[in-house]
Amino acid sequence: MTKTFALDPLLSAFAGPSDPAAAAVYPQSLLLLPPGEARQSLLTVHSILEAKLPTSDLRIYEAGGGSTSFLPLKVLERAHVTVVDIDEDQIRNNDYAQEAILGDIQTHRFAPGSFDLVICYNVIEHVPDVEAALLGFCQSLKDNGMILIGAPNPRSLSGVVTKYSPHWFHVWFYRYVRGEKHAGLPGCAPFPTLFHPLVTLSNLEAFAKRHGLQMIYRRQYESPRYPEMRRKKPVLAALVDAAAKVMNFFLPGKADVRHGDYHVILRKALK
Repeated sequence: MTKTFALDPLLSAFAGPSDPAAAAVYPQSLLLLPPGEARQSLLTVHSILEAKLPTSDLRIYEAGGGSTSFLPLKVLERAHVTVVDIDEDQIRNNDYAQEAILGDIQTHRFAPGSFDLVICYNVIEHVPDVEAALLGFCQSLKDNGMILIGAPNPRSLSGVVTKYSPHWFHVWFYRYVRGEKHAGLPGCAPFPTLFHPLVTLSNLEAFAKRHGLQMIYRRQYESPRYPEMRRKKPVLAALVDAAAKVMNFFLPGKADVRHGDYHVILRKALK
């Protein structure tokens, strides 16, 4: 499933992340994304969650959670959110969860059927045992409940660079290309990236089939780092885009090495 979501005129015209009109409708995580495929895909994710989650009060498990939610505001407004994170700083920065637990998503377990939705966003790439974490998510879901995963694509250009470059290079990129002065400090991205095999999308799809999960949304999209670079470092971005076009020429089909991230929504089958 790869449908797209028509861009809301309010979002296309908003003045910035602090625009009160847009902030009343969209979460900061979406407003901070530059216009492009990443924002479009997250809008589609929001539309699916709003349409398919129960209209009553919700229980949501956020596996790894800092200061920003990636959920639509209409969902958050009627949800009891439980966050589990191994990082004390991330727990301290979280101000939207009703319950915050300092713990390891690989081993922490809830009673079966506890949640309508599990969200794991920009987390599984940092986890040593992704299978253990995913099995915990499945156990905690109600029948017909959903898992939302947002993660980097290990087989993209940015994924390969991230996998084979040292962590200090990631910190440098965040500070001097993205302009994030606090990058690498306690509680601040980037965090060490491990790329367990299940982070690869084909392996994640196979896991879903084995465990009775239906993939209702799947989209790889251009990493938001590219439009950021085009705006902040146009010369560097032009060189990277040129290199990407050469690589794409030798790839089968319509593969694009700039598709550095993906969204997946899995739904637990009714028994």
